[in-house]
Amino acid sequence: MKPLTTSFNINGIEHPVEYFDADSFDHLDRSKITQVYGVCFVGHEVVIGLHAKDGSWSIIGGRPEAGETLEQALRREVKEESNMKILDFKPIGYQSIANPETGEVVYQLRYMCTVEPLGEFTGDTGYTQPGEGILEIKRIDPEIYREYFDWGEIGEHIMLRAVDLKDGLLLN
Repeated sequence: MKPLTTSFNINGIEHPVEYFDADSFDHLDRSKITQVYGVCFVGHEVVIGLHAKDGSWSIIGGRPEAGETLEQALRREVKEESNMKILDFKPIGYQSIANPETGEVVYQLRYMCTVEPLGEFTGDTGYTQPGEGILEIKRIDPEIYREYFDWGEIGEHIMLRAVDLKDGLLLN
């Protein structure tokens, strides 16, 4: 597959982005991975979280911490941000984001996860201050995710690939 391309404006500077499907992230430089996010399914619904910082909705995830494997980071972030346990997960793909000023490239990983609630969501346990992290979670039909966030062609591809992986339509 030819990479999907777009750009992000970060602090007034356009950063080129390329998205690649992936069945593994082993080929990526671990020190350059800045995000692990999951398209998390409870049954046929996707779990999304409302961010306190800017009032936006998105899929669940965050930054790997020092010494964590990618799997540990994904499991921790999903639990902290949704109070859910990952039952299974598969790579969807990754975004490669280049800083035009420094030439540095970082990677943002996307996974498909099947999850189950551990109990009621009472707040993001990864933050200690009120009003930080994820304020609320919802379970939505993946077909209406654009009512909550729209990541363009790349987002559409990620969501469709996640649904196919969940339904077993894609084999790794």
